Amino acid sequence: MAVDLNMPILIVDDYKTMLRIVRNLLKQLGFDNVDEATDGAEALSKARAKAYGLIISDWNMEPMTGYELLKEVRADNQLKNTPFIMVTAESKTDNVIAAKKAGVNNYIVKPFNAATLKQKLVAVLGDF
Repeated sequence: MAVDLNMPILIVDDYKTMLRIVRNLLKQLGFDNVDEATDGAEALSKARAKAYGLIISDWNMEPMTGYELLKEVRADNQLKNTPFIMVTAESKTDNVIAAKKAGVNNYIVKPFNAATLKQKLVAVLGDF
């Protein structure tokens, strides 16, 4: 099944520059329907108000981290099936294992480019 390039995507990062980079990479790949949140709590609120086809979240944020957001999303009956990609500057094995156990669909280590993002999106969503 083809990926809907118009599906809403929520990107979450406390660093505005990173939000802009991810938005631009998604745009290069054909995705234009992108919302932003600057922490996990804001993202959770937005996710509960709108059905997103994908959440891409940074790990390290305050007051609610991306990992805590992931656990909240997976515990919420309305959100639990939402594809979730974690983005982090840390490639610690413990973090990857923790995210996998919490139900992350994929993991991207910063820095990354459009090709890497597309590869991860295809793995999670299917070809587009």
